[in-house]
Amino acid sequence: MAKLKSLIKIEGTLDGLTFYKGKDGYLVRTKGGVSKNRIQNDPAFIRTRENGTEFGHIAKSGKILRQAITPLLADVKDSRVSSRLTKAMGLVKNADVASARGQRQVGVGITTTEGKNALQAFDFNNNAPLDSVLYAEYQVDTTTGEVNILNLTPSQDINAPGGATHVSCIAGVLNLDFITEEKELILSPEANLPLNGTVTNVNITPTTMPVGTGQMYYFLKLAFYQEVNGTQYALNNGAYNVLQILDIV
Repeated sequence: MAKLKSLIKIEGTLDGLTFYKGKDGYLVRTKGGVSKNRIQNDPAFIRTRENGTEFGHIAKSGKILRQAITPLLADVKDSRVSSRLTKAMGLVKNADVASARGQRQVGVGITTTEGKNALQAFDFNNNAPLDSVLYAEYQVDTTTGEVNILNLTPSQDINAPGGATHVSCIAGVLNLDFITEEKELILSPEANLPLNGTVTNVNITPTTMPVGTGQMYYFLKLAFYQEVNGTQYALNNGAYNVLQILDIV
């Protein structure tokens, strides 16, 4: 690596030299690394090819799940959710003990207990994990998708962000087959509550249950709002909204 001393500051590759800007200024280095052709064909890089194939698969699987729950995820903001979900999908893929290395699949791993455990309780907003926001006990009925939050006192049992006056609770059930990519998501009506001291039982049930050949994923979402002159506005574009996978069957 050498430092570029010139009035002309350039970035890019020229005649085998790569010019780039680093913390120490404009730098230059020779182009190196293993060629793409060698990685694709050399037997010495078989493990690299296997790892690359599986990484591409788990990244795609994370995207499939995110797209399947777009109505839930649209206002849940976490800039690192893709990378965190890819990491979790890697653990699900590792639970596939039937396929050869390089061919292991999320769709097989998720059928195992280990695979389900790797994805269960995943928080799509790492800035607002469910267990750090909702202190009341809750239960999910995997037959109907109903989520019950009993004896909820919103002002005490919900760690709401500053400025929030209301919270909406939504349950969702997704049937997703990672192999065929077939999916169906069913949501409950919203239960909108003021963040006050009134004790209430929250019962939210999807309008029906989805069908399909995949696994059933059960979700709980909390979305925060601020009421101004009788109208509720989404708080900070969903930066504090909660979405978690409660269970997988």
